[in-house]
Amino acid sequence: MLVAACSCFWAPSWGEWNRSHLPHCRFVALDGAGQVLGWAALSPVSSRCVYGGVAEVSVYVSPDAQGRGVGRQLLAALISESEQHGMWTLQAGIFPENTTSVRLHEGAGFRQVGRRERIGKMGNQWRDTLLLERRSSAVGID
Repeated sequence: MLVAACSCFWAPSWGEWNRSHLPHCRFVALDGAGQVLGWAALSPVSSRCVYGGVAEVSVYVSPDAQGRGVGRQLLAALISESEQHGMWTLQAGIFPENTTSVRLHEGAGFRQVGRRERIGKMGNQWRDTLLLERRSSAVGID
């Protein structure tokens, strides 16, 4: 399906989100009152079987919960669960100015492997992303 334009400022429906993320490795952090503090999930990077152990990381932390370790806990749980499901590489694309997210991922063992120039477009502005990856030390080492 071709899409002529994308505003990129909308949230997908639950069905769209659910279909685009792996059925495992989904976490939600809640506070004592049941409010969502953040979430983390994985998306496949390709439908080709040779990339079956590679996934893209999504981590979201609500502004009210930032700086409280929520992102670190979500990412740690995601990494652990991903290895239990045979994932050998996790990757993340992060806007360069999002230094908090870059530090979060680097603290969890991700390393910067490149910069993708003008890879995305938000409105009329082309955006670069940093490409970070984490190779498992437990899966895919043979």
